[in-house]
Amino acid sequence: MKNLIKYTPKVEKRTLLLIAGIVWGFAGFRVLTLGLGDVKINNGNWIISIASGSIVFYMFFKFIFSKMFKKHTRRIINSSLEKHCVFSFFDFKSYFIMSFMIFLGIIVRNIGVFNPVYVGDFYMGLGLALFMAGVLFLLSSIKFTNTKLKYSN
Repeated sequence: MKNLIKYTPKVEKRTLLLIAGIVWGFAGFRVLTLGLGDVKINNGNWIISIASGSIVFYMFFKFIFSKMFKKHTRRIINSSLEKHCVFSFFDFKSYFIMSFMIFLGIIVRNIGVFNPVYVGDFYMGLGLALFMAGVLFLLSSIKFTNTKLKYSN
């Protein structure tokens, strides 16, 4: 067990925020491209798709991902550790939620219960909200001094 702890990759707080931004930005981009593909392949109405995707984006970003960003940024900034495990940009609960969302997304796509255009609209909004959370993490890493001032207790 000591070897596991000894060889665990550790990074500084700034780098941890950068990694969170890359992970969330990539995940958001992938979900967004899946949604765009669904709408394009199934000849959806782009105006309606963008409008409904915008509503999904607003709901997820305002009520979930912006709060998640603040929670984890505050936790990372206020940690007493100098260096953190490279995977600790989330806590266990957040990893569980993320795994559940991925699982649910795969099930919804493969069962085919919903019209792919509607799934595409939802994925466009969700993907953009995830991507924006990634951008916030990236900006907090780039402007680390300001981030420390803003989120320090």
